[in-house]
Amino acid sequence: MFVRINKSGGRRYLQVVESYRNKAGQPRHRVVANLGRIDGMKENHLDALIRGLCRVAGRDEPAVPEITYAPAKAFGDVFALHALWKDLGFDRALGRALRSGKRKLDVEALVRAMVFNRLCDPTSKLGCLRWLDTVAMPEMPAKVEHHHLLRAMDALMDNVDRVEAELAKQIRPLVDHDLTVVFYDLTTVRIHGEGEVEEDIRAYGLN
Repeated sequence: MFVRINKSGGRRYLQVVESYRNKAGQPRHRVVANLGRIDGMKENHLDALIRGLCRVAGRDEPAVPEITYAPAKAFGDVFALHALWKDLGFDRALGRALRSGKRKLDVEALVRAMVFNRLCDPTSKLGCLRWLDTVAMPEMPAKVEHHHLLRAMDALMDNVDRVEAELAKQIRPLVDHDLTVVFYDLTTVRIHGEGEVEEDIRAYGLN
């Protein structure tokens, strides 16, 4: 015997069918039981029947399969930012400003990771490491540790004049050829505190 789905008038019916041979020895099928329509059948509707058939056959009830999945990494925002980063030439600008034969650290990639983190999910350096585990960041070193991020920041500070000059070369043609003054934001990303002080100037939305 076997289970068959029979279609009739646009509806589907579940049937238990038996195979047999007629008097002439020809194989034939006959319906042993109609189990009803399966269109719109509710979840677990047939579980009792399955358990009963298992008991009749002397078998253990089928175990419910455990569904497992691997965590997926986000990539949409970082891929878009990566394309913009390269299109603006920031990778080339930092490469020129931070060129060093002694340094074995990919400073450009680490700075890019910290910038993208500030744009997507601003956190601390340790938070940036945790964030990197959740995204598919293009062109990143195989392993990034906390001290790598700190050394990348040191490299920026040690070469701040060259970094600013090279970035200005990349941005200036896009903004204004007669540009003479640039203002840029140096405020913190966020501030947090649970205590209160007299004449407290902190407020939501203000750094």
